[in-house]
Amino acid sequence: MRHYLGFEEFRPGIPYLGLTDTVEATTMPETCAHALGLPPTIRGRACIMQLGSGYPKINLTEWCDTSQAKPRGTVDLGCVRICLGSRNLWKDYERLSTGGVAFVSEPQLAKDGMANIAVCADPDGTLIELIQTNRDKWPVSPPPGI
Repeated sequence: MRHYLGFEEFRPGIPYLGLTDTVEATTMPETCAHALGLPPTIRGRACIMQLGSGYPKINLTEWCDTSQAKPRGTVDLGCVRICLGSRNLWKDYERLSTGGVAFVSEPQLAKDGMANIAVCADPDGTLIELIQTNRDKWPVSPPPGI
């Protein structure tokens, strides 16, 4: 079983899309390609990762024979990064950076000590924010309707 950033492989391939995780990419059924707005003969490889035994689950997909754009940056519109919680950010940072993961910076203390955050990039350049929250330092939310 493969592990990445605390996620473990839930399932090799994405069966409902007709994709496998084999070395040789497979062709996605045209109906699935159409539903996702992809070319009808698109080929790819994939797997489904999970955090613990429940959710969230993340589909990781590698497409073949297509032109690819760089991921968006933090200042761009749209989904630019995913945020994952950490119970020990410094420990995760040390383990990942020692393993070759590139970080924007070492963990930083956020406003009023409410969290520690660090941003790294996956192998494709997608940004991943790691956060360790300090909920005892968060302001008390007012009751609804006030």
